[in-house]
Amino acid sequence: MNILAIGAHPDDIEFGCGGTLIKYVGKGHNVYFLVLTMGGIGGNPEVRKKEQEEVVKFMKAKQVFWGDFQDTELPVNKAVISVIEDIINKTKPKIVFFNYFDDTHQDHRVVAQAATSAARYIKEVLYYEVPTSQNFQPDIFVDIADVLDKKSELLKLHASQVDKTKVEDLTILESARSCAIFRGYQGRVKYAEGFKAIRIMREI
Repeated sequence: MNILAIGAHPDDIEFGCGGTLIKYVGKGHNVYFLVLTMGGIGGNPEVRKKEQEEVVKFMKAKQVFWGDFQDTELPVNKAVISVIEDIINKTKPKIVFFNYFDDTHQDHRVVAQAATSAARYIKEVLYYEVPTSQNFQPDIFVDIADVLDKKSELLKLHASQVDKTKVEDLTILESARSCAIFRGYQGRVKYAEGFKAIRIMREI
């Protein structure tokens, strides 16, 4: 099946659902990325674009699409919805992942709002979390113990961002591992990623 992961910035997707996507690729499914900005406020946009493309190669995902919007300036309007709808029409995903709506970063909030509209006919739609997410209470967990090291490798490929956590002596790698431990404990495994479902249709 085809799976689409949407993020506001390079590295959002990897932090939020990188382990789960690695497992899907390992099972032979097709994973696509849509990144709506190149993260120019958080670093050099060309560097960040190259880092994201290296991630896609490392993961063996099918393709990364770009939204061509400006970092911190994602508009709450039809333009963003239309871009997402276009990629949904191209990739025809069975599952769509994207940023959570309660977040301190405005771009993440816009992605959640726009993607919820654009994915309104998709049968499985899930929010993922990033370090700026707030009040995130997952109801679905994926055990990533067997791919946690590979998830760390994805995040390492975003070399320009590894130390940019705004917390002294904390890397994004440590942050991701800590999150995996916490969500794992909630899901009754050692390491997990947590998701909040907008909609899941199960065929029985």
